[in-house]
Amino acid sequence: MTDISRRSALAGLASAPLALGLATQARAATHAVAIRGFAFIPDTLSVAAGDTVVFTNEDGAPHTATARDGSFDTGRLGRGESGEITVGSAGTFDYVCAFHSNMTGTITAA
Repeated sequence: MTDISRRSALAGLASAPLALGLATQARAATHAVAIRGFAFIPDTLSVAAGDTVVFTNEDGAPHTATARDGSFDTGRLGRGESGEITVGSAGTFDYVCAFHSNMTGTITAA
C-alpha cells in the first residue's frame, strides 16, 4: 500500500513529450492526521490512491500508525515528530498504534 520513499510530484512530467502539453496530470494530495489525546484525528480518512498521509504526534507519549495488514508503519513517533505514508493502491486499510491498541483508524482509498 505504501511507498515510504519521497518522490517529487513533478518527476514524471520531465519525461512527458511537449506535444502532450494539453494533457493534465492528476496531482496527489497530502492529508494530515493528528495524534492527540491518545486518538487519531480524524480516525477515518478517505483518500485517492497516490495520496500522502502525514501523521503528527502531538502527545507526550510515543505512538505509531501501523497497518493491521502490515502494509505501512510510521515507526515510533515522539512528541512533535511526523511520519508519512503514500497510499499506493485502492482499498481499506485499518491501522493501530503499536503501543496503544485502543488507538485505531481507517484509511479508505479509491
